[in-house]
Amino acid sequence: MKIVTQVKLMPEAGQAAALSATLRTVNKAACWVSGVAFERGVPREYELRKHTYAELKARGLGAQAAQHVIKKTRDAYATLKANIRAGNLGKPGSKRRVKAESKPITFRPEAAQPYDDRCLSWQYDVRTVSIWTTAGRLKNVRFACFPDALKMLREHRKGESDLIERDGVFYLIAVCDVPEDEQYEPSGFIGVDLGITNIATTSTGYRAAGRGLNRHRKRQLDLRKKLQAKGTKSAKRLIKKRSRKEARHTANVNHIVSKTIVTTAERTGSGIALEDLTGIRSRVRLRKDQRTALHSWSFLQLGQYIEYKAKRAGVPLVYVDPAYTSRQCSECGHIDRRNRQSQATFACRSCGALMHADDNASHNIGRKGETVWTAGRESRAPATP
Repeated sequence: MKIVTQVKLMPEAGQAAALSATLRTVNKAACWVSGVAFERGVPREYELRKHTYAELKARGLGAQAAQHVIKKTRDAYATLKANIRAGNLGKPGSKRRVKAESKPITFRPEAAQPYDDRCLSWQYDVRTVSIWTTAGRLKNVRFACFPDALKMLREHRKGESDLIERDGVFYLIAVCDVPEDEQYEPSGFIGVDLGITNIATTSTGYRAAGRGLNRHRKRQLDLRKKLQAKGTKSAKRLIKKRSRKEARHTANVNHIVSKTIVTTAERTGSGIALEDLTGIRSRVRLRKDQRTALHSWSFLQLGQYIEYKAKRAGVPLVYVDPAYTSRQCSECGHIDRRNRQSQATFACRSCGALMHADDNASHNIGRKGETVWTAGRESRAPATP
């Protein structure tokens, strides 16, 4: 299982200047490679290398750095193609899709640059790195991180690391290959109902209310509107800064919620059942005033956090079809649209069961999870003689 770990570089003045110049050089070169790829119809990486490698070497890039620039550019076009195929940029002929397809991909001056073990080496004991730059190899560049992150790097770092610059501060994003625990046989499944009003509701009774997160988003939205109306450079810088702060706050909330869910499942020997909400934003029709809440809903991030934490702990996890989980009674199984009285109230028209709507949905999801797990596992029945 791949996990990324971030460390903060603390270079001296001369080292910082070299790192900054390197990022700007490689990203300027990547923009040039992108233009060549666009003109030639985005050829395969090997063919693109034949057209660009010599020029990149002439621009002062090392052999490995040139290879990474070419691969980074080709991967960017592969991602664009995948987004177009998935419909993330709209239908054919839409303004957003036409804009993306009509010009080469560009890279920000401080965008990430991959490094492999030939360009970057780690000295964990003294907390320094040796890194390639256009000004030569920089040695003894200090870095800082939490003890747990250092342990993760020492034991599991494997593969490439990305150098990025954010507000004048340099970071290394390292990939760690962490082994997964062996899954146990679950005694049951905890159903997790994801929502906006309540971030997550489980069939064990845990409910993560979304009031605080939604209030935070509302404050950020109001501030963003005021800053956008100003339109000054300082206002745009503040918008960028506040958006990153909102993203960090949301990620922190999702980490807390996911850890609580996975810890409960591990302690009780249960599995976790999540709804497969792929494409929900394109399926749901909402009023204009509700669209902001839907599109800022970070259900995918929360699901990813639950998934990787479950894999690390060996907790079985399954995805189920969310159809009718909010309309079906978890007591008698009766399905009726009118069962859902309001956002919070579920009242069965058949058996009269009255409960919180999210609790009811979580029980249905947990039951579906057991069915999916039973259908997917291997039979343990003895072979017929």
